[in-house]
Amino acid sequence: MDIQEILDILPHRYPFLLVDRVLELEADRILALKNVTFNEPHFTGHFPDAPVMPGVLIIEALAQAGGVMMLRDVPDRHGKLLYFAGIDNCRFRRPVVPGDQLLLEVRVSKRRQRFAVLHGVARVGDEVAAEADLSSAMVDRPKSEA
Repeated sequence: MDIQEILDILPHRYPFLLVDRVLELEADRILALKNVTFNEPHFTGHFPDAPVMPGVLIIEALAQAGGVMMLRDVPDRHGKLLYFAGIDNCRFRRPVVPGDQLLLEVRVSKRRQRFAVLHGVARVGDEVAAEADLSSAMVDRPKSEA
């Protein structure tokens, strides 16, 4: 799945769209890619002499990959939003720096109507950079945004 298809599913836009490509997609699993570049605005201040991708953005990238997986086959997906509802068991294992390719693997752990628990692992090569259990809730998009 290329960036145009991702843009059709997710509401996020620059500078907050954190999924560049989907490599594999199944009903309960996604493998996506985030190319980390020095041109991203957060590197201006985090940290100027030793740029590191903020951990919260790594987790957000996992959540967005999960959003692609969860929203892709939803009828009227343009009328829905997937909200990040919680996070558990979050661990950061290695820094992510400009030039890295972040592989985002997300699997469904539990699913109930509009709620889901996802397990996400972000890797650089074979090394785990971060992992977490993410809770999400699908809601109707406010009428002014649909």
